[in-house]
Amino acid sequence: MATLSIDPDYLRRLIVKVRSFMGKEATELPDEGSNPTDDELPSSALQDEEEDLSREEVVEEIRGLEARQQAELVALMWLGRDEGDPEEFEGLVRLALERREVPTEDYLLDHPLVAEHWLEGMERLGLGGLTGE
Repeated sequence: MATLSIDPDYLRRLIVKVRSFMGKEATELPDEGSNPTDDELPSSALQDEEEDLSREEVVEEIRGLEARQQAELVALMWLGRDEGDPEEFEGLVRLALERREVPTEDYLLDHPLVAEHWLEGMERLGLGGLTGE
């Protein structure tokens, strides 16, 4: 089994955080027949609550990780997208380190299903799902 330098429980919390802002629902606005440019909120506005975790918080967390840990997140996403086998995980980590062209947090968060891919990657590595089972 592959050895992660990232604690699996930390990964589980990160998955939940990413899901919280990637899965925001559109704000329901009544159709009052007004001109959308005059409305207070654009029709594409997302719900934003004070207790919501923000993308910026996750960006800062990923930036705070060591290069190896960031590469593991990329490799885990690739593994979860079925772009390799669990036995190839170390090679995927090396590849992620070599191919880094943009900030890791931007690369990862530009993929809307990154949390689901991380979860699938964890399961493929035998680390269980969100509950660790």
